[in-house]
Amino acid sequence: MELKFVDVDPSGFNLVLGQSHFIKTVEDVYEAIVSSSPSIKFGVAFCEASGDSLIRYDGNDPKCQEKAVDVASKVGAGHLFVLVLKDSYPINIMEKLRAVPEVVTLFCASANPVQVVVAETDQGRGVLGVIDGGSPKGVEKESDKENRRVFLRKIGYKR
Repeated sequence: MELKFVDVDPSGFNLVLGQSHFIKTVEDVYEAIVSSSPSIKFGVAFCEASGDSLIRYDGNDPKCQEKAVDVASKVGAGHLFVLVLKDSYPINIMEKLRAVPEVVTLFCASANPVQVVVAETDQGRGVLGVIDGGSPKGVEKESDKENRRVFLRKIGYKR
């Protein structure tokens, strides 16, 4: 077994990485996203783990689709799915995404640079986990708490 670290930089997108188990993942994730908010721009890619072993993809935004396929290609792990969102936050769709019957686990939802920890054997590749962004630099102070409160209201998540 060989461990690899695959660098993924969402740059201008939000990214959700997860594992699923069936060819209809792409269609079901598509339906989950548009039923939670039809205006979300997104692309989804799924690494098929048997049969034709293709990267299946869909979405409603060509740039998001391209990014999803690019990330799926780089990681290259069986049953990985990559969801790329534009101008929206993953928090808005996480509940619907978790409810997709094929979704086994979610590794991350982030706009940070991510390192995907991949194990490679002679059978193929699998995701062990992710390193999402950087490590903490300290503990928030009262001014940081106030900045957090202001930010959440500015982007509309609190009143």
